[in-house]
Amino acid sequence: MKFCKKYQEYMQGQEKKLPGVGFKKLKKILKKCRREDSHEVHDVRTCPDHCPVCDGSFFPALLKEMSAVVGFFNKRAQKLLDLHLASGFRKYFFWFKGKLRGNHVGLIEEGKDLVTYALINAIAIRKILKKYDKIHYSTQGQAFKSQAQSMHIGILQSPWLCELMAFHINLRETKTKSRKAPALFEGCSLKINDGKPSLACELFDSVKLDVDLTCSICLDTVFDPVALTCGHIFCYMCACSAASVTIVDGLKAAEPKEKCPLCREARVYEGAVHLEELNMLLSRSCHEYWEQRLQTERVERVRQAKQHWESQCRAFMGV
Repeated sequence: MKFCKKYQEYMQGQEKKLPGVGFKKLKKILKKCRREDSHEVHDVRTCPDHCPVCDGSFFPALLKEMSAVVGFFNKRAQKLLDLHLASGFRKYFFWFKGKLRGNHVGLIEEGKDLVTYALINAIAIRKILKKYDKIHYSTQGQAFKSQAQSMHIGILQSPWLCELMAFHINLRETKTKSRKAPALFEGCSLKINDGKPSLACELFDSVKLDVDLTCSICLDTVFDPVALTCGHIFCYMCACSAASVTIVDGLKAAEPKEKCPLCREARVYEGAVHLEELNMLLSRSCHEYWEQRLQTERVERVRQAKQHWESQCRAFMGV
């Protein structure tokens, strides 16, 4: 079965209408452009490198659809993980509303659906851009893909996908407590080579994810991990240091001009995501390291908090 048909069947099979890639519509744009051009160039079925017909309708439409897909995925994944991590009154409130029924089985199924949704749309985007480049004999499709990633609408770069991977492993490792819980998706694991952990996942249609969990600032395993809007992951305290803010002020207090230490992109701190599921996974899998790092960080956090409040008191007293 061709992917276009498979994709259409998947999207139409959803209970609710979900944002998606207009795969069929975009193929028609390319087909029309190729057909019109073939009458002009001796039936050579190719299109110019920069075609106003394609570029004026193809890329804007795809950009809009990609934004909708990523926005939907991020929102749903965040809501799902908030439910899983709920505690105290919030957990009771969600239980009362019926959202935690079935011993998390419903949440796991929704997580599986979200991962499938993310991956099949990522494949759809990859295939339609390859189609564009094939018709145009260009690399404009790949250039657009890079541009989309810099705009934070590359779904495989979403920190919430990383969180769902950690969510899956956390549930799998506690399966003895909930034997009826189905697997979220297969082929996902936490790998530790020479003391350096990474999240790895092999998925359908040759899609592979490999997330390095080494902080590029302290060069150690990320502790209290946070993902910036550019997708790079750092220790929370290291990210605060890079953003020139204290842990008391937090990353939201960072100036817009502050850049990611890796990609040098600005305005990446305000929308940073705390990776709570990943934090739980690493604390359990690297327990000895985690305890040592916890002691070190506690001392530094107390020092920064004390320094902050002393400066606040001096400012209040007019000193």
